[in-house]
Amino acid sequence: MNAYADLLRTPGVARIITAQLLARFPGGMISLGFLLHLEAIFDSYGAAGLVLAATSAGQALSGPLTSRWMGVWGMRPVLILTTAVSTVALLTVALASMPLWGYILAGLIAGLSNPPIQPAVRTIYPKMVNSRQLTPLFSLDASAQEIIWVAGPVVVTFIGTQVSTVAGILTAVAFLVGGGLWFILSPEVGQVRIPRSKRRFGVVLARPPVLLSTVTGFLLIGSCAAIETGVVATFGDHGPEAGFVLAIWAISSFAGGLAFGHIPVGPWALARRMFVVFVGATLAIFAWEFWSLALLLVIAGVCIAPALAVMFAIVSASVKFSDTAEAYGWIGTGQLIGAAAGAAIAGFVIDAIGPDGGIMVGAAFALVGFLVPTVFRRAHPDLRGRDASPIPDTEPVPIQPS
Repeated sequence: MNAYADLLRTPGVARIITAQLLARFPGGMISLGFLLHLEAIFDSYGAAGLVLAATSAGQALSGPLTSRWMGVWGMRPVLILTTAVSTVALLTVALASMPLWGYILAGLIAGLSNPPIQPAVRTIYPKMVNSRQLTPLFSLDASAQEIIWVAGPVVVTFIGTQVSTVAGILTAVAFLVGGGLWFILSPEVGQVRIPRSKRRFGVVLARPPVLLSTVTGFLLIGSCAAIETGVVATFGDHGPEAGFVLAIWAISSFAGGLAFGHIPVGPWALARRMFVVFVGATLAIFAWEFWSLALLLVIAGVCIAPALAVMFAIVSASVKFSDTAEAYGWIGTGQLIGAAAGAAIAGFVIDAIGPDGGIMVGAAFALVGFLVPTVFRRAHPDLRGRDASPIPDTEPVPIQPS
């Protein structure tokens, strides 16, 4: 824990982690918020799934592209534009009364304009700390990210079921605008400039660690989203039980990230962590009441944040600094698509066989998430005895005054 305390005493680290966490918090709220809102309007999880699919398609198209634009136009202009457009699209879904195709179009625009906060902050991190501190910083960031992916749905579930589904989406908008402005105005966003990459768009995805992390991140977050949808369907829309279960899950993931995030990253690191997630998700299928479900999901939760930390570290150590934003853009896209796809598929399965179907879908995602890094172990670098700093570019990276 001393490593984390030292990190938080490093100038700017606590501020930038908190700002980006708030700015990205809607990423863990939108899928479930849309699901609750649109199911209430159309009385169909399948209809909600179509909007989520459109949102994920927009994210797939825009994530790496907007990340690369930051190397051309700078971080702040891209972040301001995407935040503004995304805000309008989310408000449209929350407040407008439209046919289904209108919600699908608004969801697509929301996905296309998703602000590239994640690649921006992961590009900034290596410039804020020394190489010895970088791996613990990724672990701390991964634990914080679990607040997004697991606690975010807790917030939107509580508000969506106890207040209104409109209020749930509006809360996500408040986080997007408030956190986004704080992050955009942070000095580090103006001080670190991403050099323009000399490689063609998409080439960085061909690097095995980047592709492995993108695919496994998609499967991990897809598993989480499907389980969250199953939990909500299990307890219904009117009680707080779903929120409590998801809160316990979030706490276990956060604790796991802090407890295990410092373990050296060997070639089996990602597969081992995904196996634990799969075991926990599978056992949760057989839960019979509130506490059994909560405790079984703790098993899955303890390795979610450590798995994410491994993904961030192996990518950082495998690409040049000028390619980091695009690389993390692909990973972020994978995770966001996973969140939407997991919730959408779970919604259709729940409509067909009942609430247990959501958790079954989550277990299936986790199983494939374990098999991928197992089969493609050679794509996983061994970072034992190495730091996770990006490969330097041949040209110096200019630092601009804020």
